[in-house]
Amino acid sequence: MSWGTELWDQFDNLEKHTQWGIDVLEKYIKFVKERTEIELSYAKQLRNLSKKYQPKKNSKEEEEYRYTSTRAFLATLNEMNDYAGQHEVISENMTSLITGELSRYVQELKQERKSHFHDGRKAQQHIETCWKQLEASKRRFERDCKEADRAQQYFEKMDADINVTKADVEKARQQAQLRHQMAEDSKAEYSSTLQKFNSEQHDHYYTHIPNIFQKIQEMEERRIVRIGESMKTFAEVDRQVIPIIGKCLDEITKAAELVDHKNDSQLVIEAFKSGFEPPGDIDFEDFTQPMKRTISDSSLSNSRGDGKSEPKFGSKSKGKLWPFIKKNKLMSLLTSPHQPPPPPPASASPSAVPNGPQSPKQQKEPLSHRFNEFMTSKPKIHCFRSLKRGGAGPEDFSNLPPEQRRKKLQQKVDELNRDIQKEMDQRDALTKMKDVYIKNPQMGDAASVDHRLAELGQNIEKLRIEVQKFEGWLAEVEGRLPARTDHARRQSGLYEAQNTSAVNSCAQDRESPDGSYTEEQSQETEMKVPATDFDDEFDDEEPLPTIGTCKALYTFEGQNEGTISVAEGEMLYVIEEDKGDGWTRIRRNEDEEGYVPTSYVEVYLDKNAKGAMTYI
Repeated sequence: MSWGTELWDQFDNLEKHTQWGIDVLEKYIKFVKERTEIELSYAKQLRNLSKKYQPKKNSKEEEEYRYTSTRAFLATLNEMNDYAGQHEVISENMTSLITGELSRYVQELKQERKSHFHDGRKAQQHIETCWKQLEASKRRFERDCKEADRAQQYFEKMDADINVTKADVEKARQQAQLRHQMAEDSKAEYSSTLQKFNSEQHDHYYTHIPNIFQKIQEMEERRIVRIGESMKTFAEVDRQVIPIIGKCLDEITKAAELVDHKNDSQLVIEAFKSGFEPPGDIDFEDFTQPMKRTISDSSLSNSRGDGKSEPKFGSKSKGKLWPFIKKNKLMSLLTSPHQPPPPPPASASPSAVPNGPQSPKQQKEPLSHRFNEFMTSKPKIHCFRSLKRGGAGPEDFSNLPPEQRRKKLQQKVDELNRDIQKEMDQRDALTKMKDVYIKNPQMGDAASVDHRLAELGQNIEKLRIEVQKFEGWLAEVEGRLPARTDHARRQSGLYEAQNTSAVNSCAQDRESPDGSYTEEQSQETEMKVPATDFDDEFDDEEPLPTIGTCKALYTFEGQNEGTISVAEGEMLYVIEEDKGDGWTRIRRNEDEEGYVPTSYVEVYLDKNAKGAMTYI
C-alpha cells in the first residue's frame, strides 16, 4: 500500500489532506492548552476556597477547632489544598509534554511538507516541459511533411508542362528534394523527442512521483502516530496523579472517621460547665394575707435585707424569668423611674441640699420584685454587663464559675510554665556562650552576658513565684469542686460562702432610683471575662454607647440604689437621655454609671455619637 502507486494522479488532493492533518494537530494543541488553563483555574479556585474557610488567627474560630468534627473539616481543607496542587501538576505536565512538544513538531511538519510538495511541483513542471517539447517537435514534423508534399506536387506539375523551361523544372525538382530532406530531419527529431519524453514520463510516474508521495505518506503517518502518542500522554498525566489524589481522599476519609460525637459532647461540657448546683424548688407564697407576704427561706425571692438567705449558684431558672421578653426591654421596664425627681436646689451650694434628693420609690410589680429578689441571691458572676464591657477582672479569676475558673487557672499555669522554659532555654544558651567566651576570649567578652543572665534569673524567679501563686489558687478550686467523674452535681459550700457578701453588694448596687433591678453594676463588682462564657443566655447586646456629655450644675448625693453621686462642675458622659421621667443616665468611667436628676446637669448631646467614647 503506497500513495505513490495508488494515488499517482492525486497530487492536489494529497496536498489538501496533509494540510487538514496539520489543522487537526493544531486543533488538538489548542484543546490541550485550554485544558491546562481549566486545570490552573480549578486549582486556584480550590486554593481560594480552602483559604476562605481556614480559621483566622487569634479569633473565636480557632477555639472551635478543638472539636473532632471541626478538626476533620480543617483536615479536609488542608487536603483540598494538596488536591489543588495535583491539578497544577497536571497543567504543568500537559504544557511541557504535550503542548510544547507538539508545537515544535508542527513547525517541523510544515517545513517538511512544504519541501515535499515543492519537489512534486518541480517534477510536475519538468514533465510538462518535456510534453511541450514533444508537441513542438511533432507540429514541426507535421508542417515539414506537408511542405514536402506540396513541393513534390509542384515539381510533378512543372515536369508535365511542355511550356515550362528545363531550368524551371530543375529548380522545382531541387525544391522538392529540399523539402523532403527537411521532413526527414523533422521526423528524426520528433522520434528522438518522443523517446526522450516517454523515458521522462516513465521516470516521473514510476520513480520521482512515487518517491515524493512515499515521503509525504511517511510524514503523514508520523503525524498520526505523534498525535496518538500525545493522547496517551494526555491520559498518563492524569493517571500519574490519581494515587496522590486518592491519598488525599483517603486522608479526608480517615479524618472523618476520627469524628467522635461523645468526645465533642464532653468538650462542650468542659467549655461551658459552671460547677454550680441547680436551684431548689420555690415555695408557695400566700398572697391571701392583705398586709404581709409569707416568703419561704428556701425561695429565690428572699429579701435583700434579711441576711438569712443562702445564695444559689448557677441557677438554671435564670433564663426563664423573661422567656418571651427581650432582656433590654425588661430592664428598661424595671429601671426607668416613673416619678418626677426632686427640683434643683435654690443655690449651687452643697449646704442647700444637705442630704440630697431622694429618688422616688414606686410600688413593685410581682415580676420586678421577683426579679430583684432572684438577682440578689446570685453570686457576682451575674454582673454580665460589666463582664462584656471589659472591666479589669480579678487575677485569680474568682469572677468565673468554679469549673471555668479551674480551666482558666490551669491555662495560666501552663502558660507560665512555657514562659519559664523559654527563659531557661535562653539562660542555657547564654551560659554556653559565656563558656565559649571564657575559653576563647578573642571571640567575645564573657562579662558582657552577665547582665543578661542576671535578668533571666530574676525573670525565672518571678515566673516561678507566679506559678506557685496560681497553683495555690488552682489547688483551692480543685479542693472545692466535686470529682470530675462524679456525675452527681454537688454544690461547694466553701465557694458559696466566699462569694455571698460580694453577691449581696453587687445586687444592692444594681437598683434603679425606683428600687427595681438594673442591668448596670457597681464599681465594686466589675469584672472581665470572655464574651463567650455567659453572654449567650444573659446578654446579647453591646454596652450602651455614650451619646454626649454633661456638666453637673449642682452637687448630688446618690444615696439610693441606681443613682450616682456627682460634684458641682464635674464633666460626665451621657448614655441615656431623659425619657420624660426627669432622670438622665450618665457614666463617669467604665466602673461607675447611674441616674441623676435631669435638672441637676447641663446636657450636650452628640448627634454623631455611635459608639463608646474614650474615657478620661
